[in-house]
Amino acid sequence: MEFTAGLVWLLVAAALVLFMTPGLAFFYGGMTRAKAALNMMMMSFIAIGTVAIVWVLWGASMSTSNEDNFFQIFANPFSHFGLHNFTEPADLLKVGYAATFAIITVALISGAIADRAKFSAWTLFTPLWATLVYAPMAYMVWGGGLFSADGWFGKTFAPVIDFAGGTVVHINAGVAGLILVLIIGNRKGFGKDPNHRPHNVPLIMLGAAILWFGWFGFNAGAAATVEQGGLIWINTLVAPAAAMLGWLVVERIRDGHPTSLGAASGVVAGLVAITPACANVSPLGAIALGAVAGVASALAVGLKFKLGYDDSLDVVGVHLVSGVIGTVAIGFLATPTQGAAGLFYGGGTTQLVAQVLAALASIAFTAVMTFVIAYPIHKIMGFRISERQEIAGADLSLHAETAYEFGVGGHGGSFQPLHDLITGKKSAPAEAEETTEATTASKESVQA
Repeated sequence: MEFTAGLVWLLVAAALVLFMTPGLAFFYGGMTRAKAALNMMMMSFIAIGTVAIVWVLWGASMSTSNEDNFFQIFANPFSHFGLHNFTEPADLLKVGYAATFAIITVALISGAIADRAKFSAWTLFTPLWATLVYAPMAYMVWGGGLFSADGWFGKTFAPVIDFAGGTVVHINAGVAGLILVLIIGNRKGFGKDPNHRPHNVPLIMLGAAILWFGWFGFNAGAAATVEQGGLIWINTLVAPAAAMLGWLVVERIRDGHPTSLGAASGVVAGLVAITPACANVSPLGAIALGAVAGVASALAVGLKFKLGYDDSLDVVGVHLVSGVIGTVAIGFLATPTQGAAGLFYGGGTTQLVAQVLAALASIAFTAVMTFVIAYPIHKIMGFRISERQEIAGADLSLHAETAYEFGVGGHGGSFQPLHDLITGKKSAPAEAEETTEATTASKESVQA
């Protein structure tokens, strides 16, 4: 089979979406403290390792349409186990493209529990969540399941419009992050310690730029026609642009100054909001949607301090809030030229009701299933590092390395003084004096 233009684009789009996860690692890594930056980045990278394997073995099978399914929630995990029935090149490309969505959705969750989660617990959580939460949601929305045209929900109300992942990706990740926060608890000094501020804003800006770049593959990878691809591209340009401006206006009015962090966060909020609607709204609708999402998420991120939940990197405020806005807005803004019309285009309330109910059902499903997965992990092996490890920093405590050189040689790898700092064990007597001096210096550095 020869490569067609569509298959070439799908191949490129899959690579773009995979590149988004390292971009997310930069984005999240810059937002956390210096002594937890590598751990934060590792939480994204390990998602690539675990979820990619899961998707090839049984995830793709669970999310692929076939008659052998469990109450339209997920398909048989063994019908295509190991991709043994995917022999056509186009099928394998589609599986690869879908895998990159699963990977970044899992990685998105990690920002909510930055600075305090055990790497081992997170590593176990990622394949379980991809299997029991993401794959069923992908099947219900995109695989011919519950929310599709052939599903019970779709026939009863209307098929849910979610072109690239408002429910499957962003509401899913936002709710999962909130549940993990409630289970694990807040960071030491949450809301009081100024050192919880982002440590590297240029890294955040770089990560946001990579995410925006990759998002053109994220949204437009499944475009069926040139016209649809062009519409998606323009919408993916203007919605985050409008959201960035909206976020900065809120900061200017509320805080007296716009910030680089606000600009980057606004871009991501707009990208989240346009994701489900990218093929179904006009460019003007995309601008309006982005502006609303930017303002709403800028206001929502402050709720964690009022309500007392430590969503470290604003996964709830950005992905859940803007994900819901984008999903529901389709019921208002969907144009008739791209399918079912929204309320503002004479389509009545049918699609709006379906979008609202789908968002609520997604929230409920993900909340319950995430709790079922995470709570036993927390009780059996512990999902949170100790207070001592949190103070020393997740990088030193969990990986025996740091992201930066603060004047003590050898921080890039594991060495004895850092091991002593983490474990509390003393070195050999002959090395005692040297170790004491290095440990003292290390303690000073990790307080930075």
